[in-house]
Amino acid sequence: MSRDLSLAPLSEVSSTSLSNIRLIATDMDGTLTRRGKFTPALLQALEDLAAADIKVLIVTGRSAGWVSGLSSLMPVAGAIAENGGLYFPPGNQKPIVLTPIPDLAQHRQQLATTFENLQTKFPQIQESADNRFRVTDWTFDVAGLRQDELQTLDNLCQQMGWGFTYSNVQCHIKPHQDKAVGLLQVLREYFPQYSSEQIVTVGDSPNDESLFNRRYFPVSIGVANVLEYVNQLKYQPAYITTAAEGEGFCELSSYILKSLHISS
Repeated sequence: MSRDLSLAPLSEVSSTSLSNIRLIATDMDGTLTRRGKFTPALLQALEDLAAADIKVLIVTGRSAGWVSGLSSLMPVAGAIAENGGLYFPPGNQKPIVLTPIPDLAQHRQQLATTFENLQTKFPQIQESADNRFRVTDWTFDVAGLRQDELQTLDNLCQQMGWGFTYSNVQCHIKPHQDKAVGLLQVLREYFPQYSSEQIVTVGDSPNDESLFNRRYFPVSIGVANVLEYVNQLKYQPAYITTAAEGEGFCELSSYILKSLHISS
């Protein structure tokens, strides 16, 4: 599935556009991490952005339990977990559920049943280790699954009334939520002072696709490793970094911080 949209290099973003940025909404795995870990350079970039009063909001597919600990330890303005399912405000405040779930026990049972149905056709799929810490979705490991198998899993989930997406880490059986819907809700309610031109979205995987929708996010960035998936995406990032993973995010951070010095 090839797309006509062209991927411009990050160097082509005007310094004026970058100097307008006040909030970075970014994926985590494969976008902030390098080989699954945070580097000293990444942590320094987050500190430098905070010092320049540029807020960073993590928008990840990771579980509620995982994100609750992480977001309180990092210099970020909050985190959205489970691909738009929950929002964790800065500090140790109580999370806000973005996807209404009237009966949590019943919801988890329905997800478990859906996963068991998928296992009858794909017996090799394994529940993710962090699944027990989830609220809104259900995850299993993406490792070893081919593109055609992922498409079949997507179709099966749709037939059972669920959404499906995947990242470079996990597959997600989910209610009809995505990162953009969750992010837009959080922006409206908690960051109403920022216009779409003051926000940049960043990602690397199919579950970041909605963050590349230019109708809502005119300035979107893919770190270089998004090229692995780019022809599978309905929405593609407007710009792409030269470097991959966390180094790509640091590249973006550097461009933004330099644009502030140029404009001042």
